[in-house]
Amino acid sequence: MITRAQAAEHGGFDEFWVIEDCFYTAGISLAATALAVTSDITVGVGIMPVVARNAAVTAMEIATLAQIAPGRLHAGLGHGVQGWMRQMNADVASPLTVLEETFDAVQRLLAGERLTIDGRYVTLNDVALDQPPPQKPLVSAGVRGPKSLEISGRVADGTILADFVNADYVRWVRGIVGDEHRITVFASLAMGPTEAHPLIREGMAGYLAEVAQGIEGVPVSLRMAPFFDELAGQAAASSWFDAAMAMPEHWLTQIAAFGTPDQAAGYVQSLVEAGADAVAFFPSPEDPLDDGAYAAEELLPLVRSQAS
Repeated sequence: MITRAQAAEHGGFDEFWVIEDCFYTAGISLAATALAVTSDITVGVGIMPVVARNAAVTAMEIATLAQIAPGRLHAGLGHGVQGWMRQMNADVASPLTVLEETFDAVQRLLAGERLTIDGRYVTLNDVALDQPPPQKPLVSAGVRGPKSLEISGRVADGTILADFVNADYVRWVRGIVGDEHRITVFASLAMGPTEAHPLIREGMAGYLAEVAQGIEGVPVSLRMAPFFDELAGQAAASSWFDAAMAMPEHWLTQIAAFGTPDQAAGYVQSLVEAGADAVAFFPSPEDPLDDGAYAAEELLPLVRSQAS
């Protein structure tokens, strides 16, 4: 991770994102390390489940990182994958309520307020941060569906979107969260003459096979893809795994930075035109070029020329 953070900064990327997924890596410790070994790049944390920490502790951790590297932190919070939350006995009856209550408390604590709250899930008694950050960091919500997005638009600085994001989905999200709200997209990266092309197919296929219990289990982002009805029909005739493995290239280029640098840049441009403010690239772990050098050399110039 240290070499990747440094490579991202040296390669000219604006942001470097670390992941908190159960039960793989912890976001705060990764972010602290990335901030310590870089000097200019923004470090994002996506996505910390709000039920995994007390709201006051979450604010303390974010504030501490913001003190270490003012202006360079972007924190992401979400209600968590409910299956994972059940595994650690942290699931709640209303994930939406705990998300909104936690965001409200964290944002106000980071702004320097002293709080006494008696909510359904968040209870604080005369709590204030001793050292609130002089520059409040961005705190975004990693959410997907309409109810969660409405909450994000009210209480978060931005929204983080993931899993097969396409332009139609971004446009729909922008309509919910409003114009004065940052949208960050996590985009799968399988670009150029690498072995990642079949790997991204296999990874997507495996993920769909795991989460899809009928159409309801498919992420809403993918359900909004223009080709989804055809994909669902193929899945009904075989399986989600087989249907995903057989997706044609022109489908993949609508939901991932897939193919040639020109195709990947076209995907980014479609997201920006739909309302995205930032796109973070996530390569396959097996991709031999995942240090970011190839993307920095081949993709960034194209993306920036389109933006100028």
